Amino acid sequence: MVFTREIFSSAPDQVLVVRLSADKPGAVSAAFRLSRPGNLANISIQGNEISLSEHVDNGNGIRLVTRLKVLQEGGNLCVQEGLIRVEKADHITLFLTAATDYRADAPAVLSQTQLYQVAEKSYADLKAAHIADYQQYFKRVDLNLGSTDAVFFPTNQRIAAMQKGSTDPQQALYYQFGRYLLISSSHPGGLPANLQGIWADGLNPPWDADYHININIQMNYWPSEICNLSEMHLPFLQFLDAMRPDGHKTARDMYGMKGTVAHFTTDAWHFTEPYGQTQWAMWPMGMAWGAQHFWEHYLFTEDRTYLENLAYPAMKDAAVFCADWLTENPATKQLVSGPSISPENTFKTASGEVSTMVMGPAMDHMIIRNLLENAIAASEVLKVDADFRKKLRDMLARLAPTQEGSDGRIMEWTEEFEEPEPGHRHISQLFGLHPGNEITRRKNPELMEAARKTIDYRLAHGGGHTGWSRAWIINFFARLYDGESAYQNLLALLRKSTLPNLFDNHPPFQIDGNLGATAGMTDMLLQSHAEEIELLPALPTTWNTGYIHGICARGGFEIDLDWENGILKQVVVLSKLGNTCTVRYGDKTVTLQTIKAGRYVLNGMLR
Repeated sequence: MVFTREIFSSAPDQVLVVRLSADKPGAVSAAFRLSRPGNLANISIQGNEISLSEHVDNGNGIRLVTRLKVLQEGGNLCVQEGLIRVEKADHITLFLTAATDYRADAPAVLSQTQLYQVAEKSYADLKAAHIADYQQYFKRVDLNLGSTDAVFFPTNQRIAAMQKGSTDPQQALYYQFGRYLLISSSHPGGLPANLQGIWADGLNPPWDADYHININIQMNYWPSEICNLSEMHLPFLQFLDAMRPDGHKTARDMYGMKGTVAHFTTDAWHFTEPYGQTQWAMWPMGMAWGAQHFWEHYLFTEDRTYLENLAYPAMKDAAVFCADWLTENPATKQLVSGPSISPENTFKTASGEVSTMVMGPAMDHMIIRNLLENAIAASEVLKVDADFRKKLRDMLARLAPTQEGSDGRIMEWTEEFEEPEPGHRHISQLFGLHPGNEITRRKNPELMEAARKTIDYRLAHGGGHTGWSRAWIINFFARLYDGESAYQNLLALLRKSTLPNLFDNHPPFQIDGNLGATAGMTDMLLQSHAEEIELLPALPTTWNTGYIHGICARGGFEIDLDWENGILKQVVVLSKLGNTCTVRYGDKTVTLQTIKAGRYVLNGMLR
């Protein structure tokens, strides 16, 4: 006998649906209950419904309500000893709804309304609506990297084989799994994806399932625009905007400054003040880094209303704080940040003490430079704040530049300190390479070489030992046009930091490695951060023949790429906005004067 269990969480109907069935009539029996730890919840059963409610934290936290409805086809249903029992049914369908007062004033009414609405629908209709809602996003991108015999094996066996040395070049499943994770955990109208997305086991997840804003949540959203999931970016952007009131308070009360500031982490209640050890807490660049995402969304969509009403006010707030915070170095007359840290890393002083705080860490300046440039550009688009724009330009001219050390690496701090952890998981001094655009091949090739030495040094000393750090390295090598190194680090991620179900293994699980790697794979095939669209910039030899259709470039372009034997075969450019489009493949470029909704087909010679 074959038993089948189907489970899906429906965004359009706001319900979790479970369908239990067998290949013989009358074979399905089961018992159901709802419970929470602590025995503080109020639980009641009426007919075929169970209701659970609780005011958590002894009445100091949120109010929650969840309801379960049990529907059976055939068989018998009864209530017995606090359970709903079903015996000898053909099928059992469960509807589970839930609500809290985090946003809803009356969660009990909301959960009941949700339940009654879905109870009137058939299982087939609910499933069809769920699939249609999901696939409208998922099917935008199609990736094919060829096929091997590995596709005939289940995922856990493929991962196990890779851990034993197999290469398994067909990583399209892993790529699309990353897109699935973002679609599922950052749906429009909800909260952004946290460290575990929506896959938390139990009520006390690692790091409280919070939002680390010193790289982790930003990495979650690296694939959003390039992987044609722009709508999934909005929960993060709206969340950042909701942090601004507390960020104003923290800037005023902690620093005596204007604007808005946030530190290394926050949670669903949008706090912005630091806590914990100085090594990770005293870093006021969380909002400034987050502000990059406001401008990135505009670059892909050119939504002026969004820029005016949401993005620019938040970007300006962050820039106001940074402008207040920067101070003149009396020795160089340059502007420097600080006191601050280079996220979670330490250095040794001349006396041998391990320290963390310094004036002018490289990452601060890279983030601030990116923020000020973006704020200037946004104000020009909107034709506002001319005086403020001039102030920011003047500050940019005085901001301490990125420096190379005596060994040719990019300096992480203002001095060449000895590093207690030369393989540290954060590689903060390369923000300007990725996700920033300060370091590019045509702008400053000498810094590209210094960035390469920086990565090589970290890897030689054990760097990339966490999933998200390895994912960042994939992106670095893609920006360095080194497809082979990017691919080798993708293999390392799959072999060392991936669980049998493809989750990123930052024990026990953390979603950012998955999403960062998906972004990195996209950057291996297409980049648009350097004012032109670069085709196959870091294609590894293992991905010899394939295609990717539907990925996106800045300026409002959707791209289809086909390649064969390692050479571009065809590119199709869909212009969503009618902008001028410059396309590069190797040393060949072509500029297209496009019209809105125009589609342009070029061959491997860009003709």
